[in-house]
Amino acid sequence: MSLRFNYYAACPEALQTMRKLEEFIKESGLDRTLYELIKIRASQINGCAFCLDMHTRELRAMGETEQRVHLISVWRESPCFTDKERAALELTEAVTRIAEQGVPAGLYDRVRQHFDEREYTILIMAINTINGWNRLAISTGMYPGCFDRSSDRS
Repeated sequence: MSLRFNYYAACPEALQTMRKLEEFIKESGLDRTLYELIKIRASQINGCAFCLDMHTRELRAMGETEQRVHLISVWRESPCFTDKERAALELTEAVTRIAEQGVPAGLYDRVRQHFDEREYTILIMAINTINGWNRLAISTGMYPGCFDRSSDRS
C-alpha cells in the first residue's frame, strides 16, 4: 500500500477546517464514548481502515470493553448497547447512507426520545464530521500506519 499524498501538507486549511468541526463537537457536551461509537460505525460503513483503526484504538484507550468494540457493527443484535447508543448508531447509519432512504420519521422519533433538538443537531454534525474524515482518508489513500514510515509521506 502507498499513500497517494499527504493532504495535511498539501492543504493545511482543510485540516484546520476539520479540526474546527472536531473542536465544536468536543465543546458541545456530546458524550465522548458515544462520539467514538459514531466514528467507528460510520467508518465501518464507509470502509475507512485508517479511521476505523484510529477510533477503535481510541475507544479501547478510554477503557471500553473488547466486547463492545467488536460488536459495534452488529449493535442491533447485541444487548451491550444502551437505547440511547442504539438510537445514535441507527441515526449514524441513516445519515451515512442518506441517499438510500433519508432519515425516516420513525427513526427521528426514536432519536428524539433521547436527544433534544440541540443534541440532535450536534449528532448530525458529529456524523457529518466523521464522514468527512472518512472521505478525505479514503480519497487520499490513507491506511493504518501510513504515517509511520517517512517514505510514504508526500
